[in-house]
Amino acid sequence: MRPGPTISPTVWLTGLSGSGKSTLARRLAATLSERGRPVEVLDGDVVRRSLSADLGFSREDRRENIRRVALRCRELNASQIPVIAALISPYADDRAMAAEIIGPERFREIYLSTTLLVCEARDPKGLYLKARRGEISGFTGVDAPYEPPTMPCLTLDTAVLDIDQCVKELLIILSDDT
Repeated sequence: MRPGPTISPTVWLTGLSGSGKSTLARRLAATLSERGRPVEVLDGDVVRRSLSADLGFSREDRRENIRRVALRCRELNASQIPVIAALISPYADDRAMAAEIIGPERFREIYLSTTLLVCEARDPKGLYLKARRGEISGFTGVDAPYEPPTMPCLTLDTAVLDIDQCVKELLIILSDDT
């Protein structure tokens, strides 16, 4: 009996700004590519300059951003291309919508549980500092909520695990898919 086709998944990295989503997405993509597996990365910052350039950061705009990314993930997965989506995606109902659009059999929610204190100390873009000064309003973790996943496929704390350990854990999760 021949095995069925593999499922091309979407790895949905969610967590606060500075938790390491983009760094982890790039490293995981490089590892998969080295193994001969094509993969697409949809990074929140890049998406905001392209696919969602017309959106702001209101609750409604955040939801629409997630919807657009989920639709793109579904298209890529249908073409047998795994996707790594790295987005803060702060609201549980928006992530549930993304899972529904992509398909629960393909959606792998990965929570980067790195604390606000660690993320603020990293502050790679200086956004927390601007939010604390009042220069940015509605910033997730400062004056806008982040709703942690209640049942993620995997939880990674990048303050405890290094990038290689995180990639190793993700490869285990993906071993049945890719």
